[in-house]
Amino acid sequence: MRIGEAARKSGLPEKTIRYYESIGLLSSPRLGNGYRDYSARHVQALSFLRRARDIGFSIDECRSLLALHDDPERASADVKQVATQRLLTIDQHIDELRGMRKTLEQLVARCPGNDSADCAILHGLEEQHDTP
Repeated sequence: MRIGEAARKSGLPEKTIRYYESIGLLSSPRLGNGYRDYSARHVQALSFLRRARDIGFSIDECRSLLALHDDPERASADVKQVATQRLLTIDQHIDELRGMRKTLEQLVARCPGNDSADCAILHGLEEQHDTP
């Protein structure tokens, strides 16, 4: 099948499929006319990648997961390790977002939101803080 049909079946844009091919995440044979030729196995891999990306796996993690998926000798512990590391990264991002929200919430609470030019939000953004 051509890329348009593979895109429809996998739920990925054609541009994303081309990108995945350009970085070696996926490869498809070319027909004599130069068109890419995708099989049901390609669509399955593309759907796998879409789902993995949807839940936050990086491109490198997707590469590892695909390799593990295609390895009949894989150990589930190896797959779990990749997923566990992603969970830790997500938790770290959640903590960072909570900190950002708390800071913004405090700035918004300090701002009277009236016609005055004096703005606690802008002053708060000007403040110097030591970075870790």
